[in-house]
Parts: sequence; structure tokens; C-alpha cells
Amino acid sequence: MYNTPQNYSGNTSSMAMAASGVMKKVYMKMTFGLLVTALTAQACSVSEFYWSILLNYSWVMWLLFGAEFLIVISVSGAVAKMKSSTASLLFYLFALINGLSLAPIFIVYTGVSIAKTFFITAGTFAAMSVYGYFTTKDLSRFGSILVMALIGLIIASIVNIFAGSSTLDWIITFAGVIIFVGLTAWDTQKIKQWSEYATPEQYGHIATIGALSLYLDFINMFLYLLRLFGDRR
Repeated sequence: MYNTPQNYSGNTSSMAMAASGVMKKVYMKMTFGLLVTALTAQACSVSEFYWSILLNYSWVMWLLFGAEFLIVISVSGAVAKMKSSTASLLFYLFALINGLSLAPIFIVYTGVSIAKTFFITAGTFAAMSVYGYFTTKDLSRFGSILVMALIGLIIASIVNIFAGSSTLDWIITFAGVIIFVGLTAWDTQKIKQWSEYATPEQYGHIATIGALSLYLDFINMFLYLLRLFGDRR
């Protein structure tokens, strides 16, 4: 998306300040997105009207998944061509729609286990994001491996829908946790590098695509950890 020249001659201090400023915007936007998702999911989980829609119109959930997919593709592929405000609006719309689709977890799992898993996820995410930000090790090679592993995970998940193997389900769950833990560090480093070499006009766009990337890492890590630590009702 954004280039990171190897022989850049800019001031190191100004680059660090730029990255720090953009990362603050990334984390603030991501946190607000998570808040929108959590409040939406909680509100829908206690709404009889919402549940009547899901029970009577099963296609609604597929519609939500489709809308999420289209928004992610739109923001990821065309964020540089959008106004910063439009990209932000799409991100928060995605967070809201994701809250609608995640409402069932409040019915399946106990509130205590959801809260417990959230804090476990938050701690793990924070540790890996800090590592990704401060490490001097190039994580791009690991990132490529993790992306390929993610594709394999998606394929295995689809296969297991039909196979129904409990053993494969556990393997998928553990693999999912490991993959998104690693992606959190890689995405953080990638966003930092974008910020260091970007122009001020690009900061808003980077903040949005960065927030979306880390938001997806957090949500997916949370869902896989919930399968491990969540107590069903």
C-alpha cells in the first residue's frame, strides 16, 4: 500500500515522531471501533426484535457477512483514493455491522467468560503490538508465512464445516490464536513503517487502514480464545 524506501535520508527523530502520532490515532480509532462493536452486540443480544429478525430471516446473517466483506475489500483496496472522513465512516460502519453479527456470542457464552476472554485478548494484543512497534527485527518474512497460514486456516475451517471433526476444530482454534498473535506484531510494524515514510496528507488514511487491520487481528484473536476459554450457557 505505502512504500518504505530503503535509502531514505529523512531525519530519524521526525520519522519517529510521525510514526508515534499516527499510531496514537490508529489505537484510538481501533478502540472506538471495538467499543461500537461491543455496545452493538450487547444491545442486540437483549433485543427481542433483533432475534425475531434472525430467527425468521436466516439470510440476514449472510447479508451481514457479505456487507462486512465488501467494506473490508473497499477500505483495503481503495483507501488512498477516498476522503479520510469517508474511510473512517466505512470503518465505523464495519464495526457496527460486526457488532450485529457477533450478538449471538452473548447467548452462547456466559458474560463472565466473555469478559475474562476479552481481558486475556487485550493483554496478549498489547504485548504483541508493543513488540511489533519496538522490535528492530524485520517481521516481513514471518508476515508472509502467517498470511499463507491464514489462507490454510480458512480452507481448513470450510472443510471442517462438512467434516465436523472435533480434533480438527481444536487444531484450527489453536492455529487461529497463534496466527493472529503473530499478525498483530507484523501489522503493527508494517503500520509504523508506513507512517515513517508517508506524507502528512496520508496520515489519516494510514490511521484508518491501520485501525482496521489491528481491529481484525483483535476480534479474530478474541473469537478463537473464546472457543478455548469461553463457558457455554
